[in-house]
Amino acid sequence: MSVRLQKVLAAAGVGSRRACEEMIREGRVTVDGHTASIGMSVDPETQQIRLDGARVRPAETPVYIAVYKPVGVLSSTISQGGKPTILDVVEVPKRVFPVGRLDVDSEGLMLLTNDGGLTQELTHPRYGKEKEYRVLLDGPPAPEQLERWRQGVRLSDGTRALAASVRPEGSGAWVRVVMRQGRKRQIRDTARVLGLGVRRLIRIRIGGLRLGNLKPGEWRMLDAEDVRSLRASGRPGQPQGAKPVRVRSRGRRMEERR
Repeated sequence: MSVRLQKVLAAAGVGSRRACEEMIREGRVTVDGHTASIGMSVDPETQQIRLDGARVRPAETPVYIAVYKPVGVLSSTISQGGKPTILDVVEVPKRVFPVGRLDVDSEGLMLLTNDGGLTQELTHPRYGKEKEYRVLLDGPPAPEQLERWRQGVRLSDGTRALAASVRPEGSGAWVRVVMRQGRKRQIRDTARVLGLGVRRLIRIRIGGLRLGNLKPGEWRMLDAEDVRSLRASGRPGQPQGAKPVRVRSRGRRMEERR
């Protein structure tokens, strides 16, 4: 795809578009070994662009992927003990990284991206991004246990879990948990302190992005609307509870490991 040369240079971080135009006028920019000219278009994927003899690398196209992490899959990019990683579930040519963690025994929505700015927004506590989970306990919780959970409890390592929104689903053992804090194994540890056990834990929402109808091992690319929802939901001074994002397409499922 052909793009104006000054736009390619600016996107690569060389300078402002006006500054890049001046560099081109000064004859400092070459394309495939030939001096560039103002107004020319280039294909940054196939043509070699240099500034003062140094190769200009095109800006990496942002990639955003929603994936349903299955139980037994590590949310990191490095395997431990031969366990599959989230990158075994999602195979794309672009280099992407997981945003946040889900422990190996948990499942549900994860985000993979190469966008460092969005990663910071979704993981730094100051942005207050909500995360929502469906949790199957080992039995119906008592009202007092739910109230203590909502108020926040001191965990076994001495840290305090902040207040969370917790509500039962009917009269059974399923509960919905919404929280902004994200300590390692926080839900499982909180339940243990309250005398409860966790049989299943599924993350169903990150900010304004919902798991939708993805199944374990399935994934899909996010569109511009999805990304806007992720950026908007939970920012300081803005209301929580952005409109849910509807899944419009499915990715492929991870092949069964024999």
